Amino acid sequence: MFSKCFLFITLCIGISVTSSAQTKIASLFSDHMVLQQNAEVAVWGTDRPNTRIKARTGWGEKSTAVTDESGKWKLSVKTGKAGGPYTLEIKGSEKIVLEDVLLGEVWLCSGQSNMEMPVKGFKGQPVYGSNDLVMNASSPQLRLFHVKRNMSRQPLDTCQGAWQRSSPGTVLNFSAVAYMYGKLLQQQIKVPVGIICSSFGGTRVEAWTSKETLSATGLDVEANRKKNMPEIDKNTSSVLYNGMIRPLIPYGIKGVIWYQGESNRGNHEQYKTLFSAMIDSWRSAWNSGEFPFYFAQIAPFEYKPEVNSAFLREAQLHTMLNTPNTGMAVTLDIGERSCIHPAKKTEVAKRLVYWALAKTYGYEGIQYSGPVYKSMEVIENEVRLDFDHAPNGVSGFGRELRHFTIAGSDKVFYPAKAEIRRGKLFVSSDNVANPVAVRYGWENYVEGCLFNLAELPASSFRTDHWEN
Repeated sequence: MFSKCFLFITLCIGISVTSSAQTKIASLFSDHMVLQQNAEVAVWGTDRPNTRIKARTGWGEKSTAVTDESGKWKLSVKTGKAGGPYTLEIKGSEKIVLEDVLLGEVWLCSGQSNMEMPVKGFKGQPVYGSNDLVMNASSPQLRLFHVKRNMSRQPLDTCQGAWQRSSPGTVLNFSAVAYMYGKLLQQQIKVPVGIICSSFGGTRVEAWTSKETLSATGLDVEANRKKNMPEIDKNTSSVLYNGMIRPLIPYGIKGVIWYQGESNRGNHEQYKTLFSAMIDSWRSAWNSGEFPFYFAQIAPFEYKPEVNSAFLREAQLHTMLNTPNTGMAVTLDIGERSCIHPAKKTEVAKRLVYWALAKTYGYEGIQYSGPVYKSMEVIENEVRLDFDHAPNGVSGFGRELRHFTIAGSDKVFYPAKAEIRRGKLFVSSDNVANPVAVRYGWENYVEGCLFNLAELPASSFRTDHWEN
């Protein structure tokens, strides 16, 4: 009887040891994945403590690591130029073989609902051209990874998701901006592209930023949360960074695109600091230099209760002008008065791709930014405005020049008349004899009418720095 019991206990222990010894790899690593080309990429997972882990790749590289006392392991693998498909073999206490692995360009796409909005749209809110986007979705050189929503008080090492080939079935529920960014980019650079989308609707930048970074800003970000909120929700500081960004670090990426800001329109002054701090902290966490960070400016929308979102758009413009290797896709001409999720998602993606092609991939001749206010000159009762990123002047492309206001030293703004003469913009008003300041698009909902000759719109702007 004793021997039978001993045998039973021994078998149970053996089963327990076997199950705990299973080699595991983080969920970011799966069949069909894309690894960043010409880089040294990290691969990580878990196994038994003090176990040697060996990696062998189909492109001829090998690497080893040993698990720590908690069973965690991480190794680095060199990648060559774009190509594939390859295999990636991980051998520890067990062997894992990943198939159909490509080397190419990997981009992280993050933000709130305008990044999250799928190709099929939201209920009653379409994405223009969605049926054509789905019909043309089959692309073996484009791979997509959707990070499942998650909140965490503590930084996590893994997330839920799996790499999928781009196809009509997979893109229907995938981010429209992220998918179109990947598709347009792949068509131009002619190498495999991997898109990781980690987004969550209705979220503030504080939730996407690490606790350490928020503390370093010295800002009281918790004061922005409404009273009587649950202990943890999607806008609790750092919970989305912990649950949806930290698990991706340090997966090799080329850069980031971002579409967020609507939820921070009430604290635009803090956003100037918080957004740039978040960008810097992500770059520091990845430890791969000042990788490109391109973002979409929030689109015009008739917010109620009234909060002037032009100040948030200005904060985003400030970030582009003052944070290295960033770029902003302006959407002032494609907003919708009564829908916070504009349907023209392909235009957003295309404008982000312009930035990537021109600034990251070295394509010459592509204009990537709309006009950016540079200076003003008062000529009698008129103001002439000059812009960067408008080498051949500005144009309205047939649109009525609206949404301009002008003020004198009394700081009272009046509707202004705007004219374009030989590519130069002149603004005036019969009510202001001695103008000192001009504003454009300085309200919630506007219909953008000022472009450079590449038909890229100007952001809303002001020449003054008055508090009101």
